[in-house]
Amino acid sequence: MNSTWYNVDNLEECNEVYKSFAFKIAMYSVLTIAVLLTVGGNLFVIMSIVYFKQLKSPKHVLIFSLAMVDLLLGICVLPFSMVRTVETYWYLGSFFCRLHTCLDILFCTSSVFHLCFIAIDRYYAVCDPLRYASIINTRIAWWLAVLGWVIPVIYSFGFIYTKSNDPGLDDLVAIFSLNGNCVLLFNKLWALLDSLVFLLPCFAMIVIYIKIFMVAKKQARNIEIMENRIQWLKECRTKLRRNREQKAAKTLGILMGVFLVCWVPYYTNSLIDAFSDISISSAVFEIVLWLGYMNSTFNPMIYAFFYPWFRKALKIMVTCRCMNPNSSSEQLNIE
Repeated sequence: MNSTWYNVDNLEECNEVYKSFAFKIAMYSVLTIAVLLTVGGNLFVIMSIVYFKQLKSPKHVLIFSLAMVDLLLGICVLPFSMVRTVETYWYLGSFFCRLHTCLDILFCTSSVFHLCFIAIDRYYAVCDPLRYASIINTRIAWWLAVLGWVIPVIYSFGFIYTKSNDPGLDDLVAIFSLNGNCVLLFNKLWALLDSLVFLLPCFAMIVIYIKIFMVAKKQARNIEIMENRIQWLKECRTKLRRNREQKAAKTLGILMGVFLVCWVPYYTNSLIDAFSDISISSAVFEIVLWLGYMNSTFNPMIYAFFYPWFRKALKIMVTCRCMNPNSSSEQLNIE
């Protein structure tokens, strides 16, 4: 989310850093690769869930919607942010700057809500498996996905187009507009509010995953005790099902952990900038901002490493087996 308090003196420092033509080429190359990986990886996740019938489940509805958020960030935000970062100048005017900022806030906030809803889905799958199908069905999953879009849309567009972050920053806004910069400035109130929008869902996710891991550990002990009892085959099936849910919960815990690693430095930077006299350099701001963006790049990589269904779907599509009749019905070893 592109927001910070800037020290105007940092503009000169930033311009000095970016004067080297070779440095610009290197930056464009690295950031272009990141954009392509973000778009390509998330596009494949979307195509897989749409194509394969086995992936029509509540969990995959939420993963599909999260991948859509990351894909749109890669298409609508990252290319323009890349030019702004490398050139240190905004060439597209104030109208598109405001729209770009709205989309930036929208997609990043939407990621937080989607991960929170995915955590809730995994909570019921692991902690209340008997009622899971009735509590989190496909219709409910779609409603959660829609909610994960609607709240960020209201927040981002309402926040930017009401200009509620501008009071007290009129001089800075005028200076940055004059210098051709597209930077969202936060007063202290909105810096705190924006951080809470991030921190409260993250705290909820942490609590949920702690509960999931405690229940999963208890289930593992219970299954071990039951292994020596009479209905061995039935219990093995129960164990397999529980192990799958526990592994899925751990994988999604990693997904959330990567999200925190990517975005906590950015929000820490924003709070330091707003509530202290410490001047954060423009270069540091760009680094933590792009680290946050990279979360959308890492998500498909996490799927590739930890989800067998993703690897098998990738193999089917890369080898063009998806052209075969009934390939959409192939079993993908979902865990």
